[in-house]
Amino acid sequence: MPKLQQLDQLVVDIAIDNTSDSYSTKPPNVTPEFNNVMAAGAKEISGTTLCCAQLGLALVLTATVGKHTRKILFDTGPEGALFLRNCRNLGVSLADVESIGISHGHWDHTGAMLEVLDHITRANNGKQIPCYVNPGMFFERGTKLSTGQVAPFQLVASPEQLAHHGAEVINDPNARVLFDDWFYYSGEIARVSSFEKGRPDHLCRHTRTAPWEPDPLLMDERYLAVHVKNKGIIVFSSCSHAGIINVMLSLQREFGDAPLYGVLGGFHLAGAGMEPLIPESVEQLKQFKLKQIMPAHCTGWRAVHALLNAFGEKVITPSAVGSRFFF
Repeated sequence: MPKLQQLDQLVVDIAIDNTSDSYSTKPPNVTPEFNNVMAAGAKEISGTTLCCAQLGLALVLTATVGKHTRKILFDTGPEGALFLRNCRNLGVSLADVESIGISHGHWDHTGAMLEVLDHITRANNGKQIPCYVNPGMFFERGTKLSTGQVAPFQLVASPEQLAHHGAEVINDPNARVLFDDWFYYSGEIARVSSFEKGRPDHLCRHTRTAPWEPDPLLMDERYLAVHVKNKGIIVFSSCSHAGIINVMLSLQREFGDAPLYGVLGGFHLAGAGMEPLIPESVEQLKQFKLKQIMPAHCTGWRAVHALLNAFGEKVITPSAVGSRFFF
């Protein structure tokens, strides 16, 4: 059972998300995009000073214990230029990023990797950046559209490509703790809930010429977790292809009696194959007694509405690009 260092503070910058929402009111621990870009030095609010939303998710996590600070990226989103632009507009420096964790092998979480590595290593005088992946992330993936057509996904950069661009590639399926036990990067997530059966439209093939095969479970998915002092465990689940209940059950098994505080990420409850899971997912989330639930990315508006109806605004804060969460 992992024992995490309790963080004095955690700041999470939403560098990429599907949604832009500067106008909706936020709880006291969340600063909106307008505030963040002006604090970063913008002279005006305009299209060029704001962030761009795009399908995907990328988080910049800055943790503090005493006088020490560590920074990690969890996913990088789909496009390098977009990720770097958003971080620049938010005043988020990448020069001190010490590690990158990848949640799973999909383009909308990894497409920016090579440009991000180039940017970081130019800023840190060529120091290699540990990059946590697992072998299952590097197969070709695709989806079957409603028309029946198969749409291939952009390939994830290979371990060799990542290394060429400055990564110290840790290509290992096992769970681990990072930075003197500040962060927990999970291993394979057990699929134990009765109703979370994966993504029915998802396909995989091991070579470019092989036939497409069903791959609903996406067993390469991983989550990231921290323990914040006086709050508890916060989990970051970028897509929850394992099912958000399976993610929370895994967290509960791993951390035993440690209090669970919150979850931020995509719950993948959008689409014809996933939306029927919304009622059961919302109902079963109640058992974890979370103080904050922060749906992002692929959760979908129907699931966000259902979560708001069930938990209320004291618990639910939808994520948006450019927002900054303080814990």
